[in-house]
Amino acid sequence: MISAPWVWDRGPAAETERIYLPEWDRTRMAVTVRVPTPLRRFTADKAKVEVQAKTVGAALEALFKTHEGLRPHLLDEKGALRNFVNLYVNDQDVREVKGNETPLRDGDVLMIVPAIAGGAQVPMAGSAGDLDQAELIRYSRHLLIPEVGVEGQKRLKASRVLVIGLGGLGTPIAQYLAAAGVGTLGLVEYDRIDLSNLQRQVIYSTDQVGQPKAERARDRIRAINPNVDVVLHQEKLTSANALTVLGGYDVVVDGTDNFPTRYLVNDACVLLKKPNVYGSIFRFEGQLSVFWAEKGPCYRCLYPSPPPPGLVPSCAEGGVLGVLPGIVGSLQANEVLKVLLGVGEPMIGRLLLFDALDMNFVTVKLAKNPKCPVCGPNPAITKLIDYEDFCGLTPVTRTDSTNILPGDVKRKLDRKEEFVLLDVREPFEYEIAHIPGSTLVPMSEFQRRETELEPHKSKEIVVYCHTGARSAQVANYLRRRGYPTVKNLVGGIAAWSDAVDPSIPQY
Repeated sequence: MISAPWVWDRGPAAETERIYLPEWDRTRMAVTVRVPTPLRRFTADKAKVEVQAKTVGAALEALFKTHEGLRPHLLDEKGALRNFVNLYVNDQDVREVKGNETPLRDGDVLMIVPAIAGGAQVPMAGSAGDLDQAELIRYSRHLLIPEVGVEGQKRLKASRVLVIGLGGLGTPIAQYLAAAGVGTLGLVEYDRIDLSNLQRQVIYSTDQVGQPKAERARDRIRAINPNVDVVLHQEKLTSANALTVLGGYDVVVDGTDNFPTRYLVNDACVLLKKPNVYGSIFRFEGQLSVFWAEKGPCYRCLYPSPPPPGLVPSCAEGGVLGVLPGIVGSLQANEVLKVLLGVGEPMIGRLLLFDALDMNFVTVKLAKNPKCPVCGPNPAITKLIDYEDFCGLTPVTRTDSTNILPGDVKRKLDRKEEFVLLDVREPFEYEIAHIPGSTLVPMSEFQRRETELEPHKSKEIVVYCHTGARSAQVANYLRRRGYPTVKNLVGGIAAWSDAVDPSIPQY
């Protein structure tokens, strides 16, 4: 006896529906059909349906066998694909191959890509509860989404999120979470607005340069959504205050730009059992994950220890494309909303890598490290530590054999001592500002131009850059090459501007 030609399997909580062929017709390939959101009402809200077929046309027919309601939305009366619908096998448009006759292989993904208008008008369901009429209108586009609805919006209103850092990442995060209706936003930031921030930190304006970031961000957030309670923490996050500051929030968002604070935030979140939504950026690249030790790995599972000081430059040293923090910060805000709403698949146990030059997103899996010193079964770290020291960034408070303070360099110049003041920044940085009497040999050209220093090998050499990271690398290199007296200017030209000559522009 021949069994029925189709076997339909939908697990109770499955996101994927599987349609199996009978034993006598298993020569076809297993293919995943990705169904876009507007059409999921015809697939019982399934985003993916697995079918077996040799061609695109056969895959559609297999899909229609159990989801006939899709047919008129994809095909016209003559059975041709509608003009507002495109089909892709993996990343290739089937129109550029063989159309419906495009062959399929095991594991291929067939994507249905219709035109989307960007809105919808359907009745709202559910009780508004403690959402007033103005909020119902403000959040109406959320209320239309089944995964959010009234109950989800009320959940957002009751939630508390802490954003650490109001720079390139923190500012888009804070704005989107405020617009989404997160009830309480905590903002950790003690810095002031600098002109160089405005290329990417779009929450601030030119007339606000020099003003406190936290206060101006609070003003903007209140202008976006006056229903949000904004709590300012205008202090540096340290081991002494982190547990207290983070303890009052449901989700923590890492918008920091330095390793000591990043490890501090991670460890505090592990100890407090809170989700940590992580993002980082550099030049054209970004990273994103959700570290939640209760459900997956933490940041230390990915990076057990930080790189040596100066090896990985900050955005201040290496630069960043202005739009990149907006992209990554928006993705972080998206992850926060998923965690708060309990929908979708947060990036727990996964790391998203984004390359803006290639416009390429890659996701890799992360495993929990059983030997992790903070979230492993036998943690060595049970309280917060000195993170500046852990990252090798203990502040230099006096001139020694490898470092020199700005004031001591100034005294050398005033006494007209004979030494080489070496600037290893890029030429455009030198044009912005430089210390008088310095010689420019960019780090990027250093090995090629090192011979220029050989006549001065017996002299003391003081190396500086923007903030001291690149110059530390060059100073170490010169010592290894046999230069007897090489010192790094602590804090670079930025520290020189603060401590010696305020007329030198900061950038």
